[in-house]
Amino acid sequence: MDWSTQAIQGAARAGDFGRVVRLVRTKAGMSQRQLGEACGISQSAVSRWESHGSGSYDMTVLATVAAHLGVPPRFVGLADRAVVPPLPGDGTGVDRRNLLAAGAVVAAAPALTALGADRAMSDDGQAAVLRVATNAFRRMDGTTSSRHLIEPTLAHLRLAQTIAAEAEADADRSSLAAAGSEVASLAGWLSWDMGDLGSARRWYGAGISGARRSGNRMLTAYQLGSLAQLEASVGNSAQGMKHLTTARRLLGRERPAIVDAWLLTVEALTHAEAGSPSSADKALRAASEAAGHIPMEEPPPWPWVFTFDGSKVAACRLSCGARLGLAEWVEEAQGAATAALASGHGKQRALLVLDLARGHLASGRIDTAFALGTKALETGLRYRSGRVVEQARSLRRAYTSRTPAKIVREFDERLHGVYL
Repeated sequence: MDWSTQAIQGAARAGDFGRVVRLVRTKAGMSQRQLGEACGISQSAVSRWESHGSGSYDMTVLATVAAHLGVPPRFVGLADRAVVPPLPGDGTGVDRRNLLAAGAVVAAAPALTALGADRAMSDDGQAAVLRVATNAFRRMDGTTSSRHLIEPTLAHLRLAQTIAAEAEADADRSSLAAAGSEVASLAGWLSWDMGDLGSARRWYGAGISGARRSGNRMLTAYQLGSLAQLEASVGNSAQGMKHLTTARRLLGRERPAIVDAWLLTVEALTHAEAGSPSSADKALRAASEAAGHIPMEEPPPWPWVFTFDGSKVAACRLSCGARLGLAEWVEEAQGAATAALASGHGKQRALLVLDLARGHLASGRIDTAFALGTKALETGLRYRSGRVVEQARSLRRAYTSRTPAKIVREFDERLHGVYL
């Protein structure tokens, strides 16, 4: 690809990154549908994206698309990797936290520029800037230990709370409360990943409180659904369903399809944890139907800014099957869940692979189950994910034998003495 062409250079200088993507995609002979499938977004989303013009872009999607097409980061407003200082393997915790914070600032810089100086000086601009930084930390979560991200995230939360407390106008306090709510729920997610359920509940609760102060019912429902996921995963199905009921009551009947589909998958997991396959299947079928309507709607409403499609519903069926011990559900869903199984988020992919391993174990394929489990466990140990390691232990508890196979004994050796 000749990156010096006038068309590409001009589009990059104008901040029309969608046009840069379109020019490169066309030159590569790739259709919008092919690009969308490769990056986990719909063809219509690619079309809208390419005609977006100059302005702010979702940095996460932009980075994914640019990486797939081989576009140098500077042509789509992203900092080159060389700008971010490398993380030392044996540095102190403080040094690493400072470098992580620097990385988040570099990742956020293009979007901060897109906000414009005048807007950045206003309180609404402050809320937008806080969200950009939060999204930068979320991007880093897929390839960074939660133990390294939690302290910078909590410092970010304190900053958001301080700015909100100093705001004078009601509208400013509302927008800043919403921004703080997002940071709090990220802290909840990181704590959950570390296995610190007490802190996770506390931060998710803070996220719900901030969302309610903001007056944003959509955000409040999102935070309630996130907490419902946590409660369901640790066996508190009744509490999870209570949160889901509250979320739906807040939103009313006219909910966007992506919201309905996501809440239904959370409900399915809650039923699966409670041991009710019929209720889980009913929720999954409704989620699949709702997901089919997503491409016909406008872009997802904030804070539902992630990709959600049939592959995510299939991944949920796979997870439900693992929890219910239904190997046929796991096998049925595996093909349709391929995109989710290929996710770039290492820790989430490892969790799904462990569910897949549970399905193979239920079918008697011991070697396959523990080969997959070992691979996922390695990811959990690399990122020091308590959530992944605990699910690996759950896989091991599901298998009993007086004479375990060699691959199981090796799995035991990897698990023995692991304290995160």
